[in-house]
Amino acid sequence: MTLPLPALILIGLAGLGLLLLLIIRFKMQAFYALILVSILVGLAAGLPMTTIPATDDAPEQLGIIQAIIAGVGGTLGSVAVLVALGSMLGKIIELSGGADALAGKFTGWLGPKRVGIALVIAAGILAIPVFFDAGFIILVPIVFAFSKVAGLNPIKFGLPVAGIMLAVHVAVPPHPGIVGGSTILGADIGWVTILSLAISVPLAVLSFYAAKVVNRREYAMLPATKAMFDAFGTEEAASPNAGLRDGEKPASAWTVLLLILLPLVLIMLGTAVAPAFETGSFWHGFLSMIGQPIFALMVAIAAAMFFLGVRRGWSAGKLGEVMESALPGAAVIILVTGAGGAFGRILTETGIGGAVAEVLASSGMPILLAAFLISLIMRAAQGSATVAIATTAGLMLPTVAVLGLDPIHTALVAVAIGYGGLGLSHVNDSGFWVVTRYLGLSVKDGLRTWTPLTTVLGVAGFLLTWLLYAVIPMS
Repeated sequence: MTLPLPALILIGLAGLGLLLLLIIRFKMQAFYALILVSILVGLAAGLPMTTIPATDDAPEQLGIIQAIIAGVGGTLGSVAVLVALGSMLGKIIELSGGADALAGKFTGWLGPKRVGIALVIAAGILAIPVFFDAGFIILVPIVFAFSKVAGLNPIKFGLPVAGIMLAVHVAVPPHPGIVGGSTILGADIGWVTILSLAISVPLAVLSFYAAKVVNRREYAMLPATKAMFDAFGTEEAASPNAGLRDGEKPASAWTVLLLILLPLVLIMLGTAVAPAFETGSFWHGFLSMIGQPIFALMVAIAAAMFFLGVRRGWSAGKLGEVMESALPGAAVIILVTGAGGAFGRILTETGIGGAVAEVLASSGMPILLAAFLISLIMRAAQGSATVAIATTAGLMLPTVAVLGLDPIHTALVAVAIGYGGLGLSHVNDSGFWVVTRYLGLSVKDGLRTWTPLTTVLGVAGFLLTWLLYAVIPMS
C-alpha cells in the first residue's frame, strides 16, 4: 500500500533526524546507524519484510533486507576497488617522502617570497591521491619549517594549505565521498574528475587569499603546540626528510608529480578523447579502457611501486606492507559509503525519494541548490563529509533519475553535493581537531578561522559548479 505523499515526506525527515541523533548524540558508528535507520524507514513506509515475486498485475517488490543488500552491492561494485586503489597510491606517496620533495620544488620555483602560494599549490596536488588528515599531517613539518624561517605563526601558512586540501578531498576522485556519491547517482567518474579539478584551481587561489583575511589578527598558540613549534630546530627544518630510514633516498618531486598526473591524464583521455572515435573502433575501445578510473589507478600504482619503491631500495616485503597498511582505514570508508547506497535504495523503493523529487519540483528550488544545501546541512549536523555526501546522493537519486540529466550535468550534481560536504567544519568533524591542534588554535579561534574558511570555499565551489551547470548546454 502506497502512503500519501505528506506521510512519506515525514517518514523521510524522521529517518534523517534519527540518523543524525544516533551518530551525534549517541556516537553510534555511521555504518551501523545507516543500516539500522534504513530498516526502520523501510518498515515505517510499508516495504514488505521479504521480497514479493512479480505477478501479471505487479512487478517484483524487494523486501527490506533485500533492498539494503542491493543498495550496498550496487554502490560498492566500483567504489570498493577505487577507494582501495586510491588509498594504496596515496600511502606509497605518503611514506616515500614525496610531500617534502613536492613542497620544496614548488617553493624553489616561486622563490622565498611566495612560500605561501607554493605550499598551497603543492598541497593541492598532493591532496589528489592522499586523504586529507594524512596529507595535512605530512605537510605540518614543512609548514613549521617555513614558518620558523619567516618568523610567522604557522597558521599563516597552514590554514590555506588545509583549506585547499579539504576542498580537493571532498570533490576530486579517487576520494571516497565523491566516488561513492557519484556511483550512487550514476555519474561518470571521468567527468566528475575533470570538472572538479577545473574548479579546484580557482579554489586554491581563493584559499590563499581568504586565509589572509581570517588571519588578519594574531591568534595565540596553544601551549602544547607552541612548545612543539619552539622545539622545531633549524637542523630538522632544513631536512624534512630526516624521518626516512638510513639509506633511503627521498622521492623525486618530478616523479611524484608525474605519478599523480598519470591517472588523471588517462581518465581524461577516456572521457574527452575516446568519444571522438567511432564506437567499436580500436582507438575508441583502447582509450575507453585505459580511461576507466580503476585501470588508470592500477597503472599509477604499478609505476609508483617501481619508481617510489623498487628504485629507492624498498624490498618486496616492505612494499607489500606499505600497500596493505592503506587498507584498514579504507575499509571503514568503503562500508560507510555502501551503507549510504543502501539508505538511498530504501528511499527509492519506499517512494520517499520520489516524494522528495515531487516536492522539489513543485517548490521551484533548483536541483543543484537542493543537493548542495542538503549536503551542507548533513555535514554541519554530523561532521563526516563522506556520510553527508553518500546520504545526500541517495536522497537525490530519484530526482536525478526523473530529470534524465546528461552525463556532464549529472556529474555536476555530484560535485555540488561534494562541495556541500566541505563547508561548516566545526567541533563534530575530526578534520577540525587535526587542523586546530597542529596549528595551535583554541576551539574558539578554530571557529573564527577554519570554519569560515571551509564555508567560503564550499559556497565558492558550489557557485562555480552552478555556473558550469548553467553555461554548458544540456545534450
